[in-house]
Amino acid sequence: MRISVYESLPNDSKEIRKAVFINEQGFQNEFDEIDNEAAHIVMYDKDEVPVATCRVFWDSIMNAYVLGRLAVIEEYRGKNIGSIMLKEAETYVQKKGGKTLILHAQCRAVDFYKKSGFIEFGNVEDDEGCPHIWMKKFF
Repeated sequence: MRISVYESLPNDSKEIRKAVFINEQGFQNEFDEIDNEAAHIVMYDKDEVPVATCRVFWDSIMNAYVLGRLAVIEEYRGKNIGSIMLKEAETYVQKKGGKTLILHAQCRAVDFYKKSGFIEFGNVEDDEGCPHIWMKKFF
């Protein structure tokens, strides 16, 4: 496995997000202006096939780095790749001097994030018909 960080949205990240969030989960508003300012992390398998992605950006309103759009293509799930991507995002944030990482988790994924030390805050909110909740982790 190889992981790369890009300062602009790469096609590999776009394709993973389309497959997972649009085709599989039915979201329509997948891409936004944040993609232009975020760092994009992509994991590749041994054959250089892109298998996972996420984005990280500074949010001045929340005064924290935000992790978003974490996606692992279906055939690679259950192989600890999501956890590896979380660690990579945490490392990125810490190298930038960040002390907190927050994310807006799909409620069905809350337990996954809790296993990595994230805690819930705020209320459950609807995002295109899918319940989400804010979570945070301090370093």
